[in-house]
Amino acid sequence: QVQLVESGGGLVQPGGSLRLSCAASGFSFNSYSMYWVRQAPGKGLEWVSSISSAGRITQYTDSVKGRFTISRDNARNTLYLQMNSLKSEDTAVYYCAKDRAGSVKGQGTQVTVSS
Repeated sequence: QVQLVESGGGLVQPGGSLRLSCAASGFSFNSYSMYWVRQAPGKGLEWVSSISSAGRITQYTDSVKGRFTISRDNARNTLYLQMNSLKSEDTAVYYCAKDRAGSVKGQGTQVTVSS
């Protein structure tokens, strides 16, 4: 069955960086576009970024453009999200997902941006 396991979250000061990873298994990872979505406290699920199956096309929500970079290693079945210049409003649980709506996603990793 599909398994998505995120890691790399933590507590970071504003302006800091984190790199999230997602290990995928149970499906042909290199055949699917992949997504990062997040859920801030008290809010709904929000799409953050997408990457095409071969990694050539990437998209970002406006609030993270220029600060976040999505990438993938199809040989390792792993998805990444490099997050720089973090802001307090980036605080959320981050999930990697097999669809943009986040209906198939992992257990999530907490990112807290606070001084």
